[in-house]
Amino acid sequence: MSIRLKTIPTWVLLSLVSNGVLVFAVVLLLMRGQSLPENSPANASVMTNTLETDQLSNLDSTPRLALRHQWTYQEWVEQLEREAQAVATNPPKRLTVLAGDSLSLWFPSDLLPSERTWLNQGISGETSAGLLKRLKALDITEPETIFVMIGINDLIRGVDDQTLLNNYREIVRDLRWVHPNTKIVVQSILPHSAEKASWEGRDRLRTIPNHRIRNLNRELEAIALAEGALYLNLHPLFTDEKGQLRSELSTDGLHLNDKGYLVWMSGIQLFSQIKLQP
Repeated sequence: MSIRLKTIPTWVLLSLVSNGVLVFAVVLLLMRGQSLPENSPANASVMTNTLETDQLSNLDSTPRLALRHQWTYQEWVEQLEREAQAVATNPPKRLTVLAGDSLSLWFPSDLLPSERTWLNQGISGETSAGLLKRLKALDITEPETIFVMIGINDLIRGVDDQTLLNNYREIVRDLRWVHPNTKIVVQSILPHSAEKASWEGRDRLRTIPNHRIRNLNRELEAIALAEGALYLNLHPLFTDEKGQLRSELSTDGLHLNDKGYLVWMSGIQLFSQIKLQP
């Protein structure tokens, strides 16, 4: 299946050419349903515009995050429930959900693929248990695709691997049961920068080996396969030669900067064109 390059600006094509062999390998491996080696870096950037819905923009005329930064967890839950209700009241075309933590929450809306309508259901600090509990807010919606990324906060808070995997399995099962016609995409947990991290919780972060994250990702892939979901392995796109988060893609060794979100978006774009086309 071909990738429609007409949607990619010239400056991005030049960037892709400079990484041509690696990007070509990404495309081939995605088409074959395989994963890249865990230490393979990549930098494929595809710039598009987001498609906004009237009902979402009318919920709050202020910028999405500017006045919400100090909200409590429960306030976030209630707001995201209202946004899901608004979407259910007037269903948009090609509704696609981002479900997860701060990595999803801070995804710039103007970098999301414009052929879809995006409902961001990310909350800062979210865990697999928290996401599982609030999935019911999506029950009334009819998304075409749901992208899930969760787990790093579980590890930071000391949740054991089996509990995280069990929660993830229940998340996928719940979504598959309630949304049988929806494509569920499990996304890999991203690496961190280890000793190079400057994030305020870096001491806790440094206790989590990146090889543990890689092992968990292999388990997540198996869960996705067993439960009828799809798996998007973003992890290799973000790793350097040491298997750590590439510093040029991050603000603090854990969270992403604009370049990091461009890489993530390119992964979604390629995956969508290869795996999610009707």
